[in-house]
Amino acid sequence: MSEPLNREAWLDALRERIAEITPVQALAQQAQGALLVDVREDAERATGMPANALGLSRGFLELRIEQIEADRNRPLLLLCGSGQRSLLAAEALLRMGYRQVSSVAGGFGRWKTEGLPISSGTLDVDAVDRYARQLRLPQVGEAGQARLTAAKVVVLGAGGLGAPVALYLAAAGVGKLTLIDDDKVERSNLHRQIIHADARVGMAKTESARIALQALNPRIRIETCTERLQANNVERLLAGHDLLIDGADNFPARYLLAAASLRLKMPMVYGAVERFTGQVSVFDPRRDDSPCYRCLFPEPPAATDAPNCSEAGVLGVLPGMVGLLQATEALKLLLELGEPLVGRLLAFDALGMHFRETRLPRDPDCPGCGRAVVFRGYEDIAELCAAAN
Repeated sequence: MSEPLNREAWLDALRERIAEITPVQALAQQAQGALLVDVREDAERATGMPANALGLSRGFLELRIEQIEADRNRPLLLLCGSGQRSLLAAEALLRMGYRQVSSVAGGFGRWKTEGLPISSGTLDVDAVDRYARQLRLPQVGEAGQARLTAAKVVVLGAGGLGAPVALYLAAAGVGKLTLIDDDKVERSNLHRQIIHADARVGMAKTESARIALQALNPRIRIETCTERLQANNVERLLAGHDLLIDGADNFPARYLLAAASLRLKMPMVYGAVERFTGQVSVFDPRRDDSPCYRCLFPEPPAATDAPNCSEAGVLGVLPGMVGLLQATEALKLLLELGEPLVGRLLAFDALGMHFRETRLPRDPDCPGCGRAVVFRGYEDIAELCAAAN
């Protein structure tokens, strides 16, 4: 019996040093600008937490609180399940120099009993476990993960670029991925198109990719379109998505994507590879300062000047590196983090292991997004590319 008595004495000693407030008082102080921090573990918070509270597990509190709230004079209100861990958390913050720290007596259990506002948990236990590492990033957290879950991304091409992009976006928890590709898996694809497998040679690439993605993350929704992107279907296939990933391997498809991106006001994450080099950029028609794809390539080059991978060859890891960069830019756009590659072209040379960034301003006379441009239909775009070939 001595251990429980010692624990109670220890908790009483903490209460003498740390202010305790009721959940009702915490709610009133929160309304006046205090920061309410729920220090329970991610899995505990998944079923719900106080409305407008910050979820930050006790084990990471000291590591991250300064990034979230550097003002040591701001009132901090700490809440756990029953009011005990929050006393320990409050003591730790007092040692760090925070001056107005309180523990919410009775914790979340009492908060619920008193009928105070609760936000429903956006993540279940599986999601909390699956996305644990990125949930711990203050810039992502549960709110960011909820944004990813609600996101709809369309990927043109389930090949060299589309494979790594789709794998990483699926792993990150992007809620809906639409894959567009009319090809079948060939054995020559496998050295770079890592989403496919030898046993699926001859299968439609979209179906092969769907199998791999659902095995990686069964929580997300995969839609497949096993048809070739053309003037008469481009808007139908792209509409309703938040973001477009360009994994095309030919200029006609890219020019159609670029036109649809402008028409639908949908950001386009561009990537291309050839032999030992690659390049990446972001074209975002929602921004007035963003160039479009045709600011970079006003007119399609002749086929002899721009061979695809089957003609020119490519080092197998190159699409993976470029696709990884595209996936990174996609996540930044969806989470509204950092500085996307808008107005910049990032080029990569694998042989020299060099990255080079080139400024890419918007061209006021661009045939795609210029001020005097009149859109005359996707058929004109297709005919333009056909003439170049």
